[in-house]
Amino acid sequence: MMKPVRLPASATSALPRWGLWALGLLYILPGLIGRDPWKNEDASSFGIAWTMAHGSIADWLMPNIVGLPMPGESPLTYWIGAVFIKLFGWLLGDPLAGRLPAVGFFLVGSLSVWYATYLLGRRSEAQPLRLAFGGQPEPQDFGRTLADGAFLIYLGSLGLLLQSHEPTAKSLQVALVAFSIYVAVRLFEARSLRSAAVLGLSFGLLILTRGWLLPLAMLCGLLTLALMREKAIARDMLLATVPVTLLVAALWFIVSWALLPGASARFAVWEVINLRQLSWPTWTALSYYFKYGIWFAWPAWPFAGWAVYAWRQQRSTLHIALPLAFFISLTIILLLNPHPEEGILLPLLPPLVILAAFGLPTMKRGAINAVDWFSVMTLTACAAFIWLAWIAKESGWPAQIAKNVYKLAPGFKPEFNLIALAIALLGSVFWILLVNWRLSRRPAVLWRAVVLSSGGVILCWLLLTTLWLPWINYSKSYAGVAAQIDEHLPAVKQCVDTNVGPAQRASFAYFGDIPFGEYGQPHCDFLLYQDNISVKSDDAIWREFQGNWKLLWTGRRPSDRDERFRLYQRVSN
Repeated sequence: MMKPVRLPASATSALPRWGLWALGLLYILPGLIGRDPWKNEDASSFGIAWTMAHGSIADWLMPNIVGLPMPGESPLTYWIGAVFIKLFGWLLGDPLAGRLPAVGFFLVGSLSVWYATYLLGRRSEAQPLRLAFGGQPEPQDFGRTLADGAFLIYLGSLGLLLQSHEPTAKSLQVALVAFSIYVAVRLFEARSLRSAAVLGLSFGLLILTRGWLLPLAMLCGLLTLALMREKAIARDMLLATVPVTLLVAALWFIVSWALLPGASARFAVWEVINLRQLSWPTWTALSYYFKYGIWFAWPAWPFAGWAVYAWRQQRSTLHIALPLAFFISLTIILLLNPHPEEGILLPLLPPLVILAAFGLPTMKRGAINAVDWFSVMTLTACAAFIWLAWIAKESGWPAQIAKNVYKLAPGFKPEFNLIALAIALLGSVFWILLVNWRLSRRPAVLWRAVVLSSGGVILCWLLLTTLWLPWINYSKSYAGVAAQIDEHLPAVKQCVDTNVGPAQRASFAYFGDIPFGEYGQPHCDFLLYQDNISVKSDDAIWREFQGNWKLLWTGRRPSDRDERFRLYQRVSN
């Protein structure tokens, strides 16, 4: 069958290695330094790791936030974060030390995508057609150029941007999915029990990251592909991959059962929470998949869809069949989830990005130009608005924009930072030079179609994390609330009962040094209660926390109009 790719060697000029590393570091480092743990998963993930780092063996084996059980969480992400806190917390501070693993997670994911694409791209069935008078690229050059394209698409993926800068279980999970794809490529290229065992290690680590459903779906997809291509690989997976997966995951269970009383009950809850992610397909899951997947997987999905179409007559080739097997199996498990949320879309990105790389050589010039112009107009407009809003924040002009900025964060005091401004200006200049280079020279290299998408995303993130980081941190941090609560507690700390959520509990325990009481057994003389400002009746408080209470303080984050915290002290009858 005729291959859909015909290219000269000039189209496979690879990006310099230093350029790829610079782009990667420019992508991942901004947003890690100079901020507190933010509301929701960022703060709760930090809280679990921080509790482990300063706790006992029970805290390491059963994830919790200063006594609040987190039974649905698997421990691997937090083990890594706790180790970094213990090693570097004294030097960098616990929040920054706990965020350092995010750099490692990103590097594992991006390098795995690069190497998997490179190995698939240099295979004979992926090569372009030979030209009549020669001049076609060498297999290694073709594979390397495709890998560079995959790396740029990975950086430009909108859904990965925020998640990759938080050391959560989701960011580790997507990295391990990418690593599993890389190991699977090695297994299908050169069958060996070693590669099958390493694949099992990856699946086992995935279970220790976010449960067993995802690795089970991936295993089923790979076994199906192996049975269709080479049954010996399926046999190796049953002999090595499955046992190693079970062994790695079992270590956590065995050690916990041996050392902790009541571990079996906690694992029963963990299992129930995993099973709740399975149901019959629903319209809610399907609509969520398409509604949010369109922007979440941009710019990967147009190129990936085109790759599947362009290679439809060679769909059994490994560079299409393997990432497609991962994508289909992960999509099925996503559609079976009755509680769709943003994080479950993340594992789709690595196989989608690899497929997208193989769409680059076959994409029509008109489609490439359309993607380029869309990226230039959209991302330039986004960057321009970030600059305009910052100018308004600092100078008060335009007045309406400035008013809206401070309305969202009442009480915020602008902080001028010359270094942040210089970095933002340099990033903007480089963006202008990049756009000029791409649109004036129109290079023929394969990765030209995605360089503007990834560059624009990096620019917008750089602007947000330099010009706007103090404002965002003020809006999303609980440090100020924690300080207020601490001021109203006695100098000699006494335990505090509470109903606050995981992120708030972690933030208050760290920033306010608040000694929360044992979860589920109210017995303290102080009570910190969280509810919505729209709630007028206090009946829920007295039902849950019986006794006579005196109100000491009421407060909230300035940027949140609905959330409310109240501090009470127990009084005798």
